[in-house]
Amino acid sequence: MSMSVGQTEGDEPAAISEINTTPLVDVMLVMLIIFLITIPVITRVVKVDLPKAVNIPTQTKPENVSMSVTAEGKMYWNGQEVPNLRALTDLVKLEAVKVPQPEIHIRGDANAYYADIGKVIFGIQRGGIVKVGFITEPDRALTPTR
Repeated sequence: MSMSVGQTEGDEPAAISEINTTPLVDVMLVMLIIFLITIPVITRVVKVDLPKAVNIPTQTKPENVSMSVTAEGKMYWNGQEVPNLRALTDLVKLEAVKVPQPEIHIRGDANAYYADIGKVIFGIQRGGIVKVGFITEPDRALTPTR
């Protein structure tokens, strides 16, 4: 019985340049066995009959109010011009008593002054509406094209 350790060059043995793949194969076989054992356990599911559900709305949602502000500062309530802030607050108070409260969507012109939009928000707040949203258009330059 003999064993090859490598060629000797002088007094020192030469390094073995071959990769020993035996430990790698052993580890891979152990992992394969583990996966083969655990996959049937993971995919096993208890079969049950799930109940059928029907989606029935319990409350009717009130219509949202569209509030528009032009570049000149004119206010429009669902397309009807509102003359001043007091009239806007009165309209909001009429909507605020509804249960559930409607949302007010503000559509402000891109060239409208911030103060004009601020007055509208102030009137809505004084009227008692809680939910306010801003309607914008997406910037076409920023959206990716395919």
